[in-house]
Amino acid sequence: MLPSEYRLRRREDFATAVRRGRRAGRPLLVVHFRSGATDPHGSGESVPPARAGFVVSKAVGIAVVRSKVKRRLRHLVRDRLDRLPAGSLVVVRALPGAGDADHDQLARDLDAAFERLLGGVPRGRHPSAAATDSSCPAGPRSSGRDPGGSAQ
Repeated sequence: MLPSEYRLRRREDFATAVRRGRRAGRPLLVVHFRSGATDPHGSGESVPPARAGFVVSKAVGIAVVRSKVKRRLRHLVRDRLDRLPAGSLVVVRALPGAGDADHDQLARDLDAAFERLLGGVPRGRHPSAAATDSSCPAGPRSSGRDPGGSAQ
């Protein structure tokens, strides 16, 4: 279980992480990360620990499935909080596929999102693509998106 001092509880904290933080999307979840945010509700004497919150909507499944996903995510984040800078805010939002995913799949997606947010792999790059990137000809690349497509 994730101790209460490491959990986001206030709406303002969730909003800060989602609106002012960085985001990394994966097939099963989206992680919002705000580095080193100070706790406006704290006394200001010390830096608060990294804190995490979870959003699991009804699109994920029935109540039993949503609870299972939340328990798994809390367990996974608890083991990874030491990687985060003190005072950080993290919101993990489960996507509909998370209800059918097993523990290892959620762990892979969470690790990949944290890796990207904490300075690992840049957006749009796959770790194995870095080795073959030097053989690509110089010049503008197509992003693979439809130029007339709609924004997300």
